[in-house]
Parts: sequence; structure tokens; C-alpha cells
Amino acid sequence: MKILLTTLNSKYIHSNLAIRYLSRYVEDIESIQVEEFTINQNIDFIASEIFKLQPDVIGFSTYIWNIKETLKVCKILKMVKPSIKILLGGPEVSYEETSLMKNHNYIDFIIYGEGEETFREFIEHLKSENTNYSDIKGLIYRSGDKVIKNKERQLIKNLDIIPSPYDHPSNDFKNKIVYYESSRGCPFNCEFCLSSAISGVRYFDIDRVKKDLSNLINSKVKQVKFVDRTFNANKKYAMEIMNFIIDKNPKNMNFHFEVTAHLMDEEVLSFLEDVKEGLFQFEIGVQSTNLDTIESIGRTTDFKKLSYVVKKIKSYGNIHQHLDLIAGLPYENYESFGKSFNDVYDLKPEKLQLGFLKLLKGSGLRLSSEKYGYKYIDEPPYEILENNYISYKDIINLKGIEDLVEKYYNEGYFANTLEFIIHNFYPGAFEFFEDFKMYWQDKEYNKISHSRNRLYENLKDFIDYKNYNHINIINDLIRFDYIINNKNTNIPSKLLCNNHELLQKDIHNILKDEDILYNYLEEYKNLPTKKLINQVTIKRFTTDILQIIEKGYNPTSKGEEVYILFVYVDGQINRCRVYNITRKAKELV
Repeated sequence: MKILLTTLNSKYIHSNLAIRYLSRYVEDIESIQVEEFTINQNIDFIASEIFKLQPDVIGFSTYIWNIKETLKVCKILKMVKPSIKILLGGPEVSYEETSLMKNHNYIDFIIYGEGEETFREFIEHLKSENTNYSDIKGLIYRSGDKVIKNKERQLIKNLDIIPSPYDHPSNDFKNKIVYYESSRGCPFNCEFCLSSAISGVRYFDIDRVKKDLSNLINSKVKQVKFVDRTFNANKKYAMEIMNFIIDKNPKNMNFHFEVTAHLMDEEVLSFLEDVKEGLFQFEIGVQSTNLDTIESIGRTTDFKKLSYVVKKIKSYGNIHQHLDLIAGLPYENYESFGKSFNDVYDLKPEKLQLGFLKLLKGSGLRLSSEKYGYKYIDEPPYEILENNYISYKDIINLKGIEDLVEKYYNEGYFANTLEFIIHNFYPGAFEFFEDFKMYWQDKEYNKISHSRNRLYENLKDFIDYKNYNHINIINDLIRFDYIINNKNTNIPSKLLCNNHELLQKDIHNILKDEDILYNYLEEYKNLPTKKLINQVTIKRFTTDILQIIEKGYNPTSKGEEVYILFVYVDGQINRCRVYNITRKAKELV
């Protein structure tokens, strides 16, 4: 009997944790083949590749992003090989699973809930040719024309009985994103989340976690993404893991954690100050700052404490912070969401994720959807269209804003230009993005793709269209933003100030000066100028933009010309160091 476990990942760089758990959990009784595909591959290709392997039993790990494609593959396989047994598992089939079986007669089995023990018993039945599945808790199966749902299985109390998929280094994970968990469950019960259906938190043994992480580091993975719902629920446990990672000092990889900010105390914040830049990423769910909304979804939060923590970590300049908002929650109308947006934007996270509520199967909000007047299409991704508080028109407007936030804020390529414009001409960031969205859609830019250079040019056109005051400062800032974020790249013509571009010979003269080398470029002092020019550049500006940035983006009447030295670095958060070298440059040019 040949058994295959597979899934359709969202991207090639991703890897699936669930099928590896299942494979390892039964390896003492059956050898399981594991294969992975992506949703970007052709359905016929996936089906044909699986067919070539000639499995007798195939299990799919299903999620909100792959269920449609998975069902199409299953249908093809059942048509061309009716004898194949098809098993589904995962969060997307763990709720309303009986109706799914009834509506898709090519599915033979579903495992709902936590799957390891159910899968093992299922394999034991197959090996012994026992077709009486009634005693396997957590399994749904067919008996003639009937769909039978067995009793629910209790959660595994001791997670360490599950063998680790990462108990030795492997080239399979090199340069990939690896999903990892040090715990299961969540201490909170947010109504929009599937974790609300399971109470309590269970932890893997800390020594096992350390061994796994050591192996993943040796496997040279790109990113270890912890899927723990609240990584820092246990402070001591979380800090021991982070300390272990820091001591290992891995190169060219980072670790992503979902954390709750209000659980971080001064000891944790002090500890984080010296973490190597880019080693950690924190995802922090805010969702809303509307108190009625927060209460309605059972969210536990303290936005004042969260703000303090996020700003403190931001000041360190070493940890990427990703803050989430969800549009479409109860009691949050368009205006209220705008306030939530401004509240979070003002914290200046490295990424602001504007998401839209999905009424996931099994979530509290889906079960009470009628109470709030939710309208949604009952198929993945189950995203809401409107409710009693926010209209479809408003949702569409927010999607337009979300697109521009992704393009113009989240990569950080326009930070100083946007900050100056918002600070001086709008009551908040939300109002700016509303205004920019109207212009963007009037120009029908939303219908085409844009290169990064084109994004700069489009923003410059918008600035000219708005005819803002202090145009010289804004022009210098957008040029500055381009230079600081784009190494050795020709500046788009719309951003050029031709009368202020330095000649190459002037730049060479400045870079040969000993004061410049020893004060700002000591690490490059022995490098020939023709090679140094690949790491740095020097630009002249009509206004002292460094002072404007330092003083909180307040416009100044000083039209002082400045020369700025840009030194490019490989930091994941800090891409470039800048220095005001005006006095020395004027002597040399």
C-alpha cells in the first residue's frame, strides 16, 4: 500500500508543517511519502504528478487559500483512479465537514481537529484491512450512502510524543520559509479567530525546541515563522527561546513571532534592545482601537501599553514590527476605522497590514453573523461584503486605501515624503490616503501594474497636482527618499534637480579627502575610490532636509544648501547611513 501526504502551499518558498508531523507520527508502522505543490501551479499538472506516483491513499492538508484547488485535484484523481482513497484534513475541513463530504462524493475521509492520533489509527486500520472505522475518534467516513461523523478526539496533552520533523538538518529547507510551533493554543478567545474554539495553551519541551531550532539554523533556512498564536504568553519560555537564537547568532535568516504587546514588561523591552538587527520580526494584532469593537470580539488589549511597547521597540531600530488592523468588525464604521488606522499609523510600524474580516468556519463571529448583519459569500476566503455598520461601498474604498498603503508605506521607500505631506497638510494619514486614492483611481492607475520607479513618478505627479506649499522641500524629500532606498540607480527624470547634480569628478575629490574617509568611511578607507563609489554616493540639496526630518518635519524658511553623504549598508531595517558633509564638500567642490 502506497500512502502519500501532500498540500498546495501558497508559494514555492513555503513548507508545510502538518503533513510532516503526520508522516513522522506513523513512521514506525508505515513509510509515508511527502510531496508539496503550490496553488500557482496548473491543476492538471498537480493531478498528473500525483497520478504518476500511483498512491493507493492520498491525504491533503487543506487551508482557506488552497481548498478550491485541492478539491479540483481530488475530483480529477478520483475520476481517473476510482480505487484511490482520498483523505482531507486541516482547519478548512474541521468545521461543517459533514456537508462538505455530502457535497463532494469523491472525498472518502476527513480528519477533523488535531490530527496526529486520528491519522495513526486510520493507518493501522488500513494496514490490517479493517474497514470498520467507527471507533476512530476525529474521523468522518462513508458507509454506503451515509456520511458518518465519529466522536470528537481529545487534544494531545503531551505534545512531545509527536516526533519532530526538524530533528536533524536537511537541505530540503535551505532558503525556504519554515513554519514552526513551540506551543499549541492561545490564552485569548478572539471571536474572529479559530483559536477561540480551543482553550488553553500546551507547550513542547524547551530542549526539543532548542534542538529543532539548531537544526533549522544548520539547514540555512530563510525564515523560521513561529505559528504560536501568542508566542510570549509564557514570558520565561519565550525569552529562553529568543536567548537561544541570539546565542546561536545565525547568519542571513530571521525569526517571525506573533506577540501580544501588552504582555511585554520592562525586562523584556530591555532585553530586546541589543538584539541583532533583522534577527527578529514581531507581528502584533491590534485589529481596532474602538473600545466597543474590542469588547464585542472578546479581544484582550491595552492600546496605551501597546503604543508604549511598539514605540520603544521602534526606537531600537533593530526589530521589524508588523501591526494588523481588520476592517469589518462589529461596531466599526468607516469613520471609526479611519481613527483606528490613524492611531496605528502614528506608531510607525515597519508594516501596517490592513486586512478584511473573514468569517472563518468555526469562529465566533461566523456563528453570530446574523446579529451583526454580515453579508458574505459562503466560500473561501469567506470575506465579508458589508454589515450593519459598514457598507460595501466603504469596504471598496478601504480596499483602494489598502492597495496604496501596501505600495507606498509598507516597503518604507517613501517614508520622509509621506511624513512631511501628512504632517503639514492632512489631519491624519488616513485622510491623505483617501485623497491619494481618489487621484489614483481617477488616473486609472489601479488598473495597471507599476515599477518602483513609476511609483515615485506617480507620487511626484500627485504632489504637482495638489500644488502643496513648500514644494522645494517636498521635491528634495522625494529625491532623498529615492536615493536612500535605491543603491547605484539612476534617479527618475521627474525627481532630478539638474542644477544640483554633482559631477562625478567632484564626488571623487570628496571621497579622496582624508577627513571624509576617517570621519565617515573608516571601514572603506583602504578601498580605491573607483570601488568605494559603488558603496556610497553624494548629493546636493536646496534645503537642509536632514534638519527638517530631525525637527519633526516642520517646514523651515532656511534655504540652506546641503551636501549629504549616503553610505549603503546591508541592514534589513536600516538600508543606508547619511551624513551632512556640507562644510567639507563646499571646500572641495
